[in-house]
Amino acid sequence: MDRKKICFFTGSRAEYGLLRPLMNKVRNEDEFELRIIVSGMHLSPEFGLTYKEIEQDGFAIDEKIEMLLSSDTGLGVVKSMGVALIGYSDTLNRVKPDILIVLGDRFEALAVSIAAYVLNIPIAHLHGGERTEGIVDDGFRHAITKMSHLHFTSTEEYRRRVIQLGEQPERVFNVGAIGLDNLRNLRLLTKEELEKELNFSFGEKNVLFTYHPVTLQNEKLKYELGEIFAVLGELIKSGYKIIITKSNADEGGRYINKLIDNFSEENGMNVLAVTSMGTLRYLSTMKHVNFVMGNSSSGIVEAPSLKIPTINIGERQKGRVKGNSVIDVEPSKNKILHAIRIAEQMDRTKIINPYDQGGASEKIYTILKDFLEHDHFDIKKEFFDVTFTI
Repeated sequence: MDRKKICFFTGSRAEYGLLRPLMNKVRNEDEFELRIIVSGMHLSPEFGLTYKEIEQDGFAIDEKIEMLLSSDTGLGVVKSMGVALIGYSDTLNRVKPDILIVLGDRFEALAVSIAAYVLNIPIAHLHGGERTEGIVDDGFRHAITKMSHLHFTSTEEYRRRVIQLGEQPERVFNVGAIGLDNLRNLRLLTKEELEKELNFSFGEKNVLFTYHPVTLQNEKLKYELGEIFAVLGELIKSGYKIIITKSNADEGGRYINKLIDNFSEENGMNVLAVTSMGTLRYLSTMKHVNFVMGNSSSGIVEAPSLKIPTINIGERQKGRVKGNSVIDVEPSKNKILHAIRIAEQMDRTKIINPYDQGGASEKIYTILKDFLEHDHFDIKKEFFDVTFTI
């Protein structure tokens, strides 16, 4: 009997890093065929051609689909989605997976979900039910939820929200954050190994900085970045070294990356700016810094498990469940500097991560296996009504 095909879609470095433990699990078992579709920033020289990291990890990519236009405007993103729909539909029609694994909320993930839904391919969605009120991805995520047939959430609050969106409770599973499996499965690099890998010398004090566009507030981007880079300048004056991972392809991302390049050139050996580190180097860097700063979800999900404080700037992650090590702050120089002082004095032994349940990829695989082996999938979805009083 032919093995059923589990197909993973990835359009960005961050998404692949989270999916990697589950991809490894499927690859190492004999029960299913692993298929991989790669698109988006992975195929862009501007964003580091990160599909090579997937191949270096020993995965065979089945399809590479170009769709990203060289534009970071809203119109450019919409047109990229149009190109993506054509490519994704052709690919899914050729691959004919028994289930498509999609993670998160990016526009590439929405486009591939639309294609799969119309082609009657079941979708398993990871990290649904979350809230990121500062970006258009919030709506993308909930739209993907409504097209998906299995749901794997990272907290119980998110599980309840997916059910509130009308999904059947028996198909919604709280498994924790899958990316945290990387912290258990990978041997993180020592500081000496990492310095050699990055060709960069750490200082006595170090910070990891990542900042992505807040797509619903792009009119404020220039001012906010001025405040943030002023803080980074102050950190260098006070003896910090700064490791920066560049922004993604959302509207405004290229503008941010230009500022990063300029800042890096001006500050020489005190700053390292990297387009993409890869999962191992990124998590290893996080382990060896005093705190992480910016607005990446990694500061919310991964950093607490490494007992590293997070300074979360602005509204990009507004609405997410956060642990006690995450300091929310407005993009104001004085307020960020105050948050830094709090982070520096934090008792790391008391940091708790609400996303860390352990073994998410094993749980997801077991549930996928049950559904695929017993043909539980009914493509026709019924809306689950939640009883409540307004």
